[in-house]
Amino acid sequence: MKKELLIASALTASLGMAGVAEAATASFSGNVRNGVYGSDTDGTADGTYGSNQKASLSFSVSETTDGGVKVSTGFNVQDEGTNDLGDANGLTFTFTDGSKIDVIEAGNAYATHIASVPGASGEQGLTGTTTNSAPTGLNFADTSDNVGFEWHSAADAFGIDGLKAGVSAAFGDDGDTGSTSTAETSFSVGVNYVTSAGDTTVTIGGGYLQADDSNGTTTNDKADETAFALTAATGDLTVGVGFASGSMVASDSASASEVDSAEVVTAGAKYVSGDITFAVGIADGEASDTTTFGNQGSNTDSYESVGASIDYVVASGVTATLGYTSEESAEEGTSDTAHSGTSWYIGANVSF
Repeated sequence: MKKELLIASALTASLGMAGVAEAATASFSGNVRNGVYGSDTDGTADGTYGSNQKASLSFSVSETTDGGVKVSTGFNVQDEGTNDLGDANGLTFTFTDGSKIDVIEAGNAYATHIASVPGASGEQGLTGTTTNSAPTGLNFADTSDNVGFEWHSAADAFGIDGLKAGVSAAFGDDGDTGSTSTAETSFSVGVNYVTSAGDTTVTIGGGYLQADDSNGTTTNDKADETAFALTAATGDLTVGVGFASGSMVASDSASASEVDSAEVVTAGAKYVSGDITFAVGIADGEASDTTTFGNQGSNTDSYESVGASIDYVVASGVTATLGYTSEESAEEGTSDTAHSGTSWYIGANVSF
């Protein structure tokens, strides 16, 4: 009986190992953020505060074909304090020349290639439903159907040192009616160029996005945006500035609306001193909007923010953060006191 058990165990182990050998290579990473935050709006007499607990876990799976093409995918699990959310990634094919193509939920090339402007870290910020359509970031119109692709060039594209480029497209057929709106066919291009000027590394990146609207009663496209940014890094100091403009049909606010003459400027700086990182950032955006499809807004929404933060690396994978932000919001030319004020955050991020 003992001999039979040993043989059965050996067969089980052998079959198990064979199964592992045939599986794609997998890895995982993630982080847990814990802290407290507070806010004080211009519309309330007393400030509010509470805890902020968030976590994310990412799994990556990949394998390389006999022809040298790497096939990769993965999924994310996030806990933002209310509901657990699992999100499967699309497929990425990386070719032997260094270029790659994403398919299914691929994204837009212009957003991928925008240079990253420094800004304050932390979980601070005023929350709540708002109809303010003024953009707060450079990729404010970033939207597309999940059925699509994004092609990424290899480094030094077209024989130009430091250049990367990309093209993306997506295809939808939703036929929205009433006040609903989603992206139909979309197209985007993006470029990112890195060069040196003495001791300074300069990065310029951005591009263009155009997406048709699925609702035939709207005047605007779902998205029509141009965005670019420039950063310069010298030693431990990085500074940057960005600009974006365009129009869209917003569907992520209190109600869907046509948004025209949208513009936003961002700027920021980051300085690293040993284990400490100091960062500041500003955003200044405005737009006109209307909830009556087919019309154009006559009054201006605006948004301004100034933020600063200090990050301190306590230990490997553990970073403490102190952040502060001041925001000013106006809708239809009138100050929105419920979404104007200050906020702060104190917490730590543990990554693995």
